[in-house]
Amino acid sequence: MIPTNTKEKIIAFSKELHLPAIRTNYMTHAKHAIKEKTSYEEYLLTLLEDEFETRLKNRKLARIRQAAFPYKKYLQDLHREELPENAQAKIDILESLEFIKEGQNVILAGNPGTGKTHLSIGLAIKACMEDYRVFFTTVPRLITQIRESRSQKTLRTLEGRFEKYDLVICDEFGYISFDKEGAELLFSHLSLRAGRKSTIITTNLSFDRWSEIFGDPVLTAALVDRLTHKAHIINMNGKSYRVKETKKLLNN
Repeated sequence: MIPTNTKEKIIAFSKELHLPAIRTNYMTHAKHAIKEKTSYEEYLLTLLEDEFETRLKNRKLARIRQAAFPYKKYLQDLHREELPENAQAKIDILESLEFIKEGQNVILAGNPGTGKTHLSIGLAIKACMEDYRVFFTTVPRLITQIRESRSQKTLRTLEGRFEKYDLVICDEFGYISFDKEGAELLFSHLSLRAGRKSTIITTNLSFDRWSEIFGDPVLTAALVDRLTHKAHIINMNGKSYRVKETKKLLNN
């Protein structure tokens, strides 16, 4: 039996070295090692593997928290057969996350309630679990954040952080119009990632109507060109999930 002072030292050192899994599980692994007559090296390896797996799991969970999702939606919860046909045809390609590795964008365009946000969050959570850095925002919130950062003279810090994310979701593009300054700020901000990092855009507007939001045909054409270059463009027009759920509730 390990003396009390030895236990106290193990706990103290593991705390100081930030080794929570070893602190919690060293005794369980020690008993197993004695029972199985494993070597000191194997016992040490087991402790280190346990610590590594715990840290990896915690880092993935931290990625999800830091992404600032409004809620959690998972790909396995999607009723794929109810997605628009184009989404059904391309979901396997998107789920592979190759578009992130290639720095490609994804445009989910279609009428409200067809699963655009659910699909984008599901892909982003999977990306977090594969250790990618992810950030979720709505377009109106992003523009407000850019304005505030500029007035506080912290815009460069915001830009530096924004362009380093492996994946950014810009939700609700087209739900609220903005002025020329807001359009220019958004264009400048999204251009930081063009061709290098992936961005998912969800929108209820077709490309020919984006000028309604920007109010500037030239700026609109430039943004569409940058966002759609080598992008996955998914037609999300279809029957509304929410309408279907409401009908089910009414029928019940």
